[in-house]
Amino acid sequence: MLRHLVFDVNETLLDVAALDPLFERLFGDPDTRVEWFLTLQEGWLTATIVDDFQPFGELAQAALVMVGQRRGVEVSEAQCQKLVAGMKSLPAHPEVRQALTQLRDAGFCLSALTNGSLQAVQQQLDSAGLADSFDAVLSVDAVQRYKPAAEPYRMVAERHGIALEQMMMVAAHAWDITGAAVAGLRTAFIARPGKVLNPAGRQPDLQASNLQDFATQIQAWRQT
Repeated sequence: MLRHLVFDVNETLLDVAALDPLFERLFGDPDTRVEWFLTLQEGWLTATIVDDFQPFGELAQAALVMVGQRRGVEVSEAQCQKLVAGMKSLPAHPEVRQALTQLRDAGFCLSALTNGSLQAVQQQLDSAGLADSFDAVLSVDAVQRYKPAAEPYRMVAERHGIALEQMMMVAAHAWDITGAAVAGLRTAFIARPGKVLNPAGRQPDLQASNLQDFATQIQAWRQT
């Protein structure tokens, strides 16, 4: 019976849209936050493909500078630091804490797995009131490879002493769903605003509108 659930953090659990005011002040358009996150994804995917690991915080700041260069805005070091601080204080999506409590009460083992640093994710979860929601909090820093490479998912399985197929990855990103599925995990997609599945990628075992919907579905699915 499936017992281990692994959660992506940024966007899946935490609301990155809380950064919109920062992007509004800097670029006059809150939608540049989406451009920044896609640029950040490009950075960590490139680092993984060419095997040149760089810290997440550095990639996040570099992505902000790149957005500025595209838009003719000079981004200062102080503005980069405001982004880093904002990332560490993101709020949880409204239903997350209750859903995680429900899942733990139902006997699931919960792990958080982030592309961010371990120190940063611990600060994030503490700030969002989720620090006590997980049995394990893990960062790709330990393997120096970003998701969706297989190593981070394998790391979680090794930490718990279980097989990959005994875990389910829960994420709001199509690339995370595909990476986890190829590695051998079950998967669940959380359809946060603006997030869609890749029709050419791996499809999830479950698809939910939010974490509360997922908590209801997984308990029924586990009984089948």
